[in-house]
Amino acid sequence: MELRQLKYFVRAAELLNFTQAADELFITQSTLSHQIKELENSLSVLLFDRIGKKVKLTEAGAIMLQYARKTLLQAEQGKQVLLDLNNLKTGKLAIGSTYGLTELLIQSLAQFNQEFPDLQLEIVYGSTADLLQKIHHYEIDCMLSFLPSSYQDNQLEIFKLFTSTLSLIVHESHPWANLKKVSLQKVASLPLVLPSQGYSIRNSLDDMLIKSDVQLKIKMEVNDIHSLLELTNTKQWNTILMNSSLFDFTELKAVALDNTNANREATITFPAHVYRKNAVTKFYEIIREKSTAFKQKFGE
Repeated sequence: MELRQLKYFVRAAELLNFTQAADELFITQSTLSHQIKELENSLSVLLFDRIGKKVKLTEAGAIMLQYARKTLLQAEQGKQVLLDLNNLKTGKLAIGSTYGLTELLIQSLAQFNQEFPDLQLEIVYGSTADLLQKIHHYEIDCMLSFLPSSYQDNQLEIFKLFTSTLSLIVHESHPWANLKKVSLQKVASLPLVLPSQGYSIRNSLDDMLIKSDVQLKIKMEVNDIHSLLELTNTKQWNTILMNSSLFDFTELKAVALDNTNANREATITFPAHVYRKNAVTKFYEIIREKSTAFKQKFGE
């Protein structure tokens, strides 16, 4: 059993498409099929059920996928330990982030790059649910999100950065733009564009609406935070997002929702029981430093 075979197996298992997996791995499909067959022979078990041109994981394949991911991660960790011992500031750092923390991320990356100019960075945007899946699969080294620090998962380490507030976002010309707070009952009179269901922000809002017995005028649902801000900037609609989401939208204003559950923690999450390379540790230090300004700007 070789690491290369495990790498091929993991990608094929994730995509359940040998052709697509081979393309992403820059090998031929016949090479991929041969290596996976060799892996199956060495294990004396079938990892995939092959039905015509379709494949699906067998029960053994699903179990093997968990161990294959961990084996590949441990091999990469061993390599990173040696690099860190030699103080080599090279390699790759993959960071996941929700859009609402873009400003914090970009400020931190600018400083981080000064110390690690030769490090390759991969920035992945997504919903909290999407990023959680990626961090569980070891596809990213850390994630910035509004996942509460009290979230129960022994596979994660979650640290609070600052507190942000779920807010009504309006154009500066809106008559409510200078309000400090607004009730959900008043917001119910406005035409709204909201994050699609499944976003953690939307889940929090829906919980608040149920408890307050309020129904909003939802005109549109969009699974992209930037698009929601663009739509609000047209002055035709308003939205509800975290107040820290107003990155590069100077004409928009955030009015806090007058609700005890409107505050949410901005956090950074790491996979637990994983070697934290020097670059990750340094990024965390910078994020914590930058978060001080955000505490003053957005709340606690």
